Amino acid sequence: MKIGIIAHLKHPIRKPFMGGLEAFTYDITQLLIERGHEVTLFASEMSDPSLNVYPIMSDTDYDRETLSRFRSHEMSEDFISTHHAYLELMQDIDTKEFDIIFNNSLNYVPITMASICSTPMVTVLHTPPIFEMKRATAREKSLGRITYVSVSKPNADAWKPYVHTCEVINNGIDLQQWRFIPSNDKGYVVWFGRIHPDKGPHLAIEAAKLAGKRIKIAGSVADRHYFETFVQPLLDDRAEWVEHCTHEQLNVLIGDAEASIITPCWDEPFGLVVAESLACGTPVAGIARGALPSILNEKTGVLTKSCDPEELAKCIHAAARLKREDCREHAMQHLCRNVMVAQYEHLFSEVVAKRFLRHAI
Repeated sequence: MKIGIIAHLKHPIRKPFMGGLEAFTYDITQLLIERGHEVTLFASEMSDPSLNVYPIMSDTDYDRETLSRFRSHEMSEDFISTHHAYLELMQDIDTKEFDIIFNNSLNYVPITMASICSTPMVTVLHTPPIFEMKRATAREKSLGRITYVSVSKPNADAWKPYVHTCEVINNGIDLQQWRFIPSNDKGYVVWFGRIHPDKGPHLAIEAAKLAGKRIKIAGSVADRHYFETFVQPLLDDRAEWVEHCTHEQLNVLIGDAEASIITPCWDEPFGLVVAESLACGTPVAGIARGALPSILNEKTGVLTKSCDPEELAKCIHAAARLKREDCREHAMQHLCRNVMVAQYEHLFSEVVAKRFLRHAI
C-alpha cells in the first residue's frame, strides 16, 4: 500500500524520543517500510530521514533544552504555525495518491478537513478526549469518513460520546530490544519514566519505604518544581534517583528489580512503561487508573484503586511473588510491536477494500 502518515509536530520524530507518541510514530513508520509499503511521513524537518520524511514544519526554532519550538513559549505562535502546517498539507494531500492516510497528529485540522479528501483516513486517538479534538470528531461523526483507533479499551470508552465506533489496537514495543531477565537477587523495586506530577513517582517512593523495599527512580525531570518539592525530599539511602540510563542500563535496572511500580495520577491512555517492564520479566504493582487494568492480568500485576501508599505497599509484596516468565509471555502475546503493526495492516486493508467497493457500486 501507499501510506501517508501524519505525525504530531511538538517534537521531531527521532531518537532519543521525547515521549511515547514519538516512539510509536517512529516504530510504526519503520515497520511499515520494512514490510514493503511505500510510506511518507509528514513531520517536522529534524525527524529521522530514514523514515522517508516530507517536512511540513521547520525545526529552526526547536529548542531541545526547553523541549519547545519557541523559547518564549508563545502558545499563540506555536498554535498558528501548527495550524497552517496541517492546513497546507491537507489541501494538497489528495495529489499524493495515497491508498490511505494514517493520522497521528493529535490535531483537529486533519479531522476537520477529511471531508474534502477522497483518500480514506485512519485516525489514532492517543489521548483522552481533548477540547479541540472532541469538537472535530463530533462534527465529523455525521459524515463517517474516518476510521478511528484507540490504543486501549478504556480510552476508546472515553471517546464514545464523540465517535460512532472505535477499533482498539494496543501499542507494542520491540521485544528484541528488551532482554528477559529470568531471576533477580538485588532486593529493590523500580519506578521509571518522566518525573512529572501525572506520573506520581512520590507515591512510589512512599509505598516502597512502607513495604520495606529499596527503590530506584530512573527518568528525566519533566517538571522541576514538582521534583524539588515532592520527590527530592524523599531521596535517601533507601530511595535513589538514577538520572540518565542507556537503553541497556535501563533494561538491567528494570530486569533486576523485584517489581516495577507504576503510579498514574491521570487516566493515561496506555503507558509503554508497562510493556517494557513485562518484557524484562518484571511484574507490576500500581494504581488502577487509565489503561493499566486493561493491559495487565492477574499473572502480571497487582493493582489498587486507591492512591494510598499503604495499599500500594501491599501490592508491591504481592507483585513480587508473580512469575517472571508469565510477564514476558504476556508481553510477547499482547504487547509486541509486530503484533501491533499486523493489526494496523489488516485494518488498512479493510478500509481500502471498502473504498474500492464503494467505487465499484
